Amino acid sequence: MEKEHFDTEAFFAALDSVRETKGQTWKDVAADSGVSASTLTRMAQGKRPDVDGLAALLTWSGLKAEDFLKGRRPGAGKQETLAVISNLLRADRKLGKENAAALDQIIRLAYKRLAGKD
Repeated sequence: MEKEHFDTEAFFAALDSVRETKGQTWKDVAADSGVSASTLTRMAQGKRPDVDGLAALLTWSGLKAEDFLKGRRPGAGKQETLAVISNLLRADRKLGKENAAALDQIIRLAYKRLAGKD
């Protein structure tokens, strides 16, 4: 069995998405989460945060650490990627029904094209 490792790159990308959604700067993230700006800079360079920094960022973002263990992706082996994305889009209260459907269609087309399934 392969030893699991934390995927810092994926976690940082997810943090960036949360940051953008909240309309915050990285300086805001540091202040709101209680981590130092240097921790965020090191993470942007692929370095792992310390356990306290990780805990603070998970609390701030609402993300789950287990979703970033390599080999244990959300829905890995259980659901198709597009099904998960579609479900999340349609559950997003910020998107209306029509906007969620339009975004879902765009993502499906892009996914199929990039995954070589067109």
